[in-house]
Amino acid sequence: MRCRNSLIAFSLCCLVGFWGCGPNQKPGGPQPAGNKSNAAASGQEAPAATPQTPAGETKQPAASNTEPAAGAQAPQGTPYTINVPKGLPPVPVPADNPMTVEKVNLGRMLYFDKRLSKDGSVSCATCHDPKHAWAETTPVSTGIGGQKGGRNSPSVINTAYAPVLFWDGRAKSLEEQALGPIANPIEMGHTVDAMVAELNRLAPYKELFQKVFGTEVTADGVAKAIAAFERTVLSGNSPYDKYQDGDESALSDAQKRGMQKFDDAGCATCHAPELFSNFRFYNAGVSWDKETPDVGLMEVTKKESDKGKFRVPMLRDVAKTAPYFHDGSAATLEEAVALMAAGGRDNPNLDRMFRPVREAKLTEADQKDIVAFLNALSGEFPVVDPPELP
Repeated sequence: MRCRNSLIAFSLCCLVGFWGCGPNQKPGGPQPAGNKSNAAASGQEAPAATPQTPAGETKQPAASNTEPAAGAQAPQGTPYTINVPKGLPPVPVPADNPMTVEKVNLGRMLYFDKRLSKDGSVSCATCHDPKHAWAETTPVSTGIGGQKGGRNSPSVINTAYAPVLFWDGRAKSLEEQALGPIANPIEMGHTVDAMVAELNRLAPYKELFQKVFGTEVTADGVAKAIAAFERTVLSGNSPYDKYQDGDESALSDAQKRGMQKFDDAGCATCHAPELFSNFRFYNAGVSWDKETPDVGLMEVTKKESDKGKFRVPMLRDVAKTAPYFHDGSAATLEEAVALMAAGGRDNPNLDRMFRPVREAKLTEADQKDIVAFLNALSGEFPVVDPPELP
């Protein structure tokens, strides 16, 4: 009865995925630039690195514009050992951003520092709150000046593994993602250059950056430090993991039935263990009933065939990250499961991956069991308090 690595179309939206302050993005508007991902089920590659940016939005600033001066050497810090919970694979770490204790601590400060926003009111933790499973409890987030976007904030949990970030896959790494929300006019509303200049006026930050990177504060350093901190936000050792490890009592009978239904109906195709996502893009018809539906991946690729496609979210800890979907339109996990059990919402671009789910004709009892199974994916993740800031 183990949950097999088959294919799925169970596109619940939780955080995390993609990680980023997507909720402060207006419907249909872009998010920070990204690059290729693994191919979508439709054969669609992830977004190109240079998508156009509609009026009123900003492109992601290139970190290379503020890279350390030639010859600058980043000091060797204390190596940081990532403790990987049961059920998760080793964490991939970029060769150009090795993990050190000092860098992770710096990233933690920056993650909680509201001075990264133009008016000092918003930090990364505002929309991705550790106390709310590194997500938030509102359908969309509120940026500077009370502005609201059109997308839900996915959780930071396990985004260390994501080959693409944001609901539309615009970034291929945590480093690429980190600067985008800072410069988005309805999120943190700053410019990267102005943010860097402000931090450089704070002697403690200048000293910390010298110790970690061997430079003053740079955009490249900010992105790398935040990304390093986020790679420590992992969740595993869930009841599901314990069951997979041989503990038959770790799951209830309802959870075992739900796991089997999840697999049999094709949900595990797209929400494939171990992370419960294949990180591809599908149209499930979410928000299609709105007057102006969010076009999702199409905003990046400009292809009509990608209209309404969004990245498959990871489902670990999904029970703790309501509301769901890219627009936060499902208030409860039961509502989200019901929509997916129906095979999504009809529209011209509804993905064929939802056919097996629709044909499975999942009953209300089946759906309750699947919800019970999804609760079994709740694991142990760190809850980090705000540090003392410079």
